[in-house]
Amino acid sequence: MAGMAEERAVVFDIGNVLIEWQPEQFYDHAIGREARTRMFAEVDLHGMNEAVDRGAPFRETIYATAARYPAWEAEIRLWHDNWIDMASPAIPHSVRLLQALKARGVPVFALTNFGDDTFAFAERHYPFLGEFDRAFVSGRLRMTKPDPAIYAAVEAGTGRTGPELLFTDDRADNIAVAVARGWATHHFDGPAGLAARLVAEGFLTREEAA
Repeated sequence: MAGMAEERAVVFDIGNVLIEWQPEQFYDHAIGREARTRMFAEVDLHGMNEAVDRGAPFRETIYATAARYPAWEAEIRLWHDNWIDMASPAIPHSVRLLQALKARGVPVFALTNFGDDTFAFAERHYPFLGEFDRAFVSGRLRMTKPDPAIYAAVEAGTGRTGPELLFTDDRADNIAVAVARGWATHHFDGPAGLAARLVAEGFLTREEAA
């Protein structure tokens, strides 16, 4: 079985694969669903976050957005001030799969839309994020999925292409670009499905993937 995966690597998305990322859910708890719905309709908070993912400074970007919307200023600042509560919790089975692959000697990489500042913060809070052989972080590379250029950066940085890379991500648009480049892919919809795929591909035994 080991020979099947000998030259191959596994590439993980992070948000909603290793760590929950549900800003709407966070705000539902913080300010109530009705207020959250109005705020997200009035303020492009996901666009704000995408700017951070492309390399914009974290605090300055959030606070500048908050200042432009005085009615929501305190709430928008929570995106910065309570960010770790938004980027939580870890998904334990997914983390075990990452660590089982590492224990097996399988190269593991991250390909993630994440701000430079926020990734450094997350690494301190979630030590397993430091276990990747290399993390390809959009905020550091100044480009985000699904731009094909960030996938090319992974190929160049890992020395692997096509089916030598098994990529898991929760978003269909991100998966589609990997498919177009010939990568093996797994559309993540829960750790059990990823575990089964890693077993089927010969990366792990059933016991290791449990």
